[in-house]
Amino acid sequence: TFMLGTLQVRAMHTPGHTPACMTYVVEDNTTSDAPAAAFVGDTLFMPDYGTARCDFPGGDARTLFRSIGRVLSLPPETVLYMCHDYRPGGRELQWKTTVAEERAHNIHVRDGISEDDFAATREQRDATLAMPVLLLPSVQVNMRAGELPPAESNGVHYLKIPIDAL
Repeated sequence: TFMLGTLQVRAMHTPGHTPACMTYVVEDNTTSDAPAAAFVGDTLFMPDYGTARCDFPGGDARTLFRSIGRVLSLPPETVLYMCHDYRPGGRELQWKTTVAEERAHNIHVRDGISEDDFAATREQRDATLAMPVLLLPSVQVNMRAGELPPAESNGVHYLKIPIDAL
């Protein structure tokens, strides 16, 4: 927990998409004790798109389901801010929803969806998805906390991509 002006921010570990995923729950102590908002990263998406994929290194559908359960146990009025919006059907861009909306309408984790059903659905869907083009370069930079690898003898920094290894 840390303060951001008058706002108290609680870091909530929400692995599943990757082992390092985090949600930041923000409380405005000047108005109430209830969370005002949560920034969910790549955990949940808008209700009509569902949830993050779990086939990245260290990802796990069952772990994601449990993490989402902790997020959706926040008060129903908590505003959830998304990391991405894929705009299914070409609808207008959306970037926020509420716990209540997710619990009522999320196509993957609305109330009544079991962990077994979620894991089966998520794993079947993930098996159809191609590896993102920038995944390998991203992992290299993320593992170094945003720093580039050391320069080689010619002074140039390189991100190295294996050929036909994945």
